[in-house]
Amino acid sequence: MNSPGTPLAPGRRSLLLAAAALLCLPRSAQAGAQVEEPLADAVRTALAASVANSAPPRPRFDQIDERLAYLRWLGAMSEKLKKRKSEAQIRIEFLETLWYESKRAGLEPSLVLGLVQVESGFRKYAISIAGARGYMQVMPFWAKLIGDGQASRLFHMQTNLRFGCVILRHYLDREQGDLYLALGRYNGSRGRPEYPRAVFAARKQWLMPGEV
Repeated sequence: MNSPGTPLAPGRRSLLLAAAALLCLPRSAQAGAQVEEPLADAVRTALAASVANSAPPRPRFDQIDERLAYLRWLGAMSEKLKKRKSEAQIRIEFLETLWYESKRAGLEPSLVLGLVQVESGFRKYAISIAGARGYMQVMPFWAKLIGDGQASRLFHMQTNLRFGCVILRHYLDREQGDLYLALGRYNGSRGRPEYPRAVFAARKQWLMPGEV
């Protein structure tokens, strides 16, 4: 063991530098990936319009009860997420955005939280072996298909959550409301039970008391 101030041997120093470099790289995600398929022009246009408007995720409520319910949800989810995201401001911004994008796409926030947990483990810069990116592991081809072509933007929090929710909504509509098949299609494993079961199990961890 080297004492303080003792220079490291060249070989050991190289190993440490290599290890440090690896730690700086985005960690690989273990999830699958969406499969690129032809889209009808009308579908492509609708999906492109759905991801284009980047309105800030600040919900507005007509009823005070709705706002109070949202604030209770935000507090409860923030407490659950604390172990994975220690900085309060980052945690709240993530949850606000996820709630906004989930509701915008007609999805349960608890379902989307479960999907993010399975897909990326809440890692913003996660990259799968297939090349899927970010929190919701969106494949780069979607940026060309319905976005502006800049796949690097899939690491942006709201962009990633927007794309992920819009894509899952698209698959859910395509499967006529069958969430099991829609999740399988999202993961690139349609018809296999492992991924939907994992998401359903993770979803339970993000339910509010009394929800089923």
